[in-house]
Amino acid sequence: MSVPAATSAVPFLPLTRPTIDEETITGVAEVLRSGWLTTGPKAKELEARLSDYCGGRPVRVFNSGTCTMEIALRIAGVGPGHEVITTPLSWVATSNVILEVGARPVFVDIDPVTRNIDLGLVEAAITPATRAIIPVDLAGLPVDRDRLYSIAKKHNLRVVEDAAQSFGSNWRGRRIGSFGDFVSFSFHPNKNVTTIEGGALVLNDEHEAKLAEHYRLQGVVRSGFDGMEVELVGGKFNLTDVAARVGLGQLPHLEEFNDKRRELARAYFEEFAAPGAYALGLGLPPADFTQTNWHMFQVVLPEKRLAVKRAEVMAQLHAAGIGTGVHYPAIHLFAVYRRLGWKAGDFPIAERVCRSILSLPLFPTMTRADVARVANALTAVLTTHQKP
Repeated sequence: MSVPAATSAVPFLPLTRPTIDEETITGVAEVLRSGWLTTGPKAKELEARLSDYCGGRPVRVFNSGTCTMEIALRIAGVGPGHEVITTPLSWVATSNVILEVGARPVFVDIDPVTRNIDLGLVEAAITPATRAIIPVDLAGLPVDRDRLYSIAKKHNLRVVEDAAQSFGSNWRGRRIGSFGDFVSFSFHPNKNVTTIEGGALVLNDEHEAKLAEHYRLQGVVRSGFDGMEVELVGGKFNLTDVAARVGLGQLPHLEEFNDKRRELARAYFEEFAAPGAYALGLGLPPADFTQTNWHMFQVVLPEKRLAVKRAEVMAQLHAAGIGTGVHYPAIHLFAVYRRLGWKAGDFPIAERVCRSILSLPLFPTMTRADVARVANALTAVLTTHQKP
């Protein structure tokens, strides 16, 4: 079986592509003409809409879904001498923010089925220095919130939910963000809705919301026409009104986008259920069509059966006009973390998955024919490179 090469008649299918309608584009032009480009009325409006979505909880918007986690840790009082438990399978920002506040990340291996942090291993990693847990909803599949918060309550720990990938997901019918402790969302262009770059932090009360505002813009507190005070060291993390206007145009389409993602995910399962594909030993994600937003469709390549590495599989799919991605390499094996003492073999399940995980194209304007094209091409590559 051979993989058909890309031709001019078959356009390149990227890993992801944002959908931005003309109404949003027109709205952005109106913001540009208004003269108010940085944080202003559109950012406030987006915060109000997000608060409504999250059941009335306070929400503040930021220029990334990374600073949101850092600020949550700072509000929680996490700093030097403290430990924060997290997963080694995530974008490196998840653990970088722990280092940024002076604390130490403590990794826990993943569940081989969900690929999320294995909550059964968390309590063994808790020490007197532990102050928080940062779980990650990989590909939009929610971590078990009941078990997570039971552990947190038992050990008096704060939770910073890295829900960067799970905007629009739910846990047992409750929207992610509408309950819990801190919840961090990302609106990067590859997410289910975007503000180009940006993020949001869901907080517990107005006191935390005010602190988040101070951390967002250099710690500045203004009063009257000319009063200014700086009570803490903040950063430059504010979201522009241009970006906020994009988000305001995206929010009404969230359910539509997620419904289409679920439809495409179902199509992938149907394609990979074919006898030839099933026999290849390809690892599929949990078939959750109730709670996850299907931010990504990730497979795990059958490493032991292949005569080539993942990079060669990706290269051959690219030559066939199909984009793929790796989400993510194991965090603890990056040089920064190896210097902190982590090493290969520490988290065998995460390391195996991280070596072989592959994200396939998934975005709302894809068609069923696109899914079939991807599945057929991947099946052909894997069949060609099976070990004898």
